[in-house]
Amino acid sequence: MHSRESIRPFLFFFLDLPSGISSGFASITLPFVLTQAGFSVAAASAIVALGVSANLWRFLWGPVADLTLTARRWYLIGLITTAATLFLLSVIPLRTSSSGLIYAVVFISQVASTLVMLPLGGMMAHTVAEEAKGRAAGWYQAGNLGGNGIGGGAGVWLAAHYSKEIAGAALAISMLACAVALLFVADVRIVTTETLRQRMLLLWRDLVAIVTAAIPLLVTILVCSPIGAGAMNNVWAAVAPDWHASADMVALVTGVLNGVVAAVGCVVGGWIADRVGFWWTYFTSGIAIAAVAIIMAIAARTPASFSVGVLFYAFTNGVAYAAFSALVLLAIGKGAASTKYAALCSLGNLPVVYMTALDGWVHDRYGTAWMLHFDGLAGVVCIAFAMLALHRILRRQATLIP
Repeated sequence: MHSRESIRPFLFFFLDLPSGISSGFASITLPFVLTQAGFSVAAASAIVALGVSANLWRFLWGPVADLTLTARRWYLIGLITTAATLFLLSVIPLRTSSSGLIYAVVFISQVASTLVMLPLGGMMAHTVAEEAKGRAAGWYQAGNLGGNGIGGGAGVWLAAHYSKEIAGAALAISMLACAVALLFVADVRIVTTETLRQRMLLLWRDLVAIVTAAIPLLVTILVCSPIGAGAMNNVWAAVAPDWHASADMVALVTGVLNGVVAAVGCVVGGWIADRVGFWWTYFTSGIAIAAVAIIMAIAARTPASFSVGVLFYAFTNGVAYAAFSALVLLAIGKGAASTKYAALCSLGNLPVVYMTALDGWVHDRYGTAWMLHFDGLAGVVCIAFAMLALHRILRRQATLIP
């Protein structure tokens, strides 16, 4: 057993990797094999959408992780279920008559994937030293994005060159191998002998603290804002013809390279956050990603500028994601950390959804340039208000506590 607050941050890369692999398989590999088997694009997209929706609801089962078993046990339950359902998806006959079964297994697999992520929030909050939480957040996000690239890119390659069954088996085994990292992480349980009523009161007290304390409340508002949301990552493929980018270039730049560069950005962002502060890293990365979007709006539209711009956007987005996770860890403190982390991360999915929709609306109404200006300026405006609010909160705290 390892002592609390002595855990190496890089371990969270391997611990979150299975969740990313599962997501990548469900959102990239599965649509590929479905369309190859004769499913329509609309049918494949509907299956993916159902799986992705599990991320919006993971706050509902966050309290279960905090109030019952230990973090390590919940992680193993989520990991085994995720690996099993991924393999099951690879062996289900891909026929329209099997659609109902595919829908059910995809949703269960993505719910199980959130059970992998849920206890990690509590582990980071309780077992990582304060001065290393930025790096832990960066490695955590890198595992998610890197796993997405592995589950998607490697899954498609294995399915295309061998079979979907071999792809599923290989990815499931690689996910289970990540459990080795648990040997180097201390277990976490916030309750031991309390009654169920006492546990619920403890949980309620921690949740109320988020919306009544100034800094946690500000973080809660900011995770719902477009700062560093990176919504253009969901739109690049659709607007790539404006830069005369070929299909192969779009696949490479917006796919594998995007995931790798974003994962590197996460690690760099976590390292920066521990050295210059969570807030400055968050605001600066938000300004950087906005600057990339605005520069792309006014620069020449060539395939080269598309590649460079998309990858810079991915890198700055990775830095922003690491800073986002670090701020969430700052806001939740300890206590019922899994529940609070799940709640804030669920809210963090909202700006990706609404900014993707708004970016598309602006594009259709005003064109690509205005879409990029909107994507960038929306974040900058929110940063200005956020910095003003933070300044007032810190000034007030300095007055109350000299």
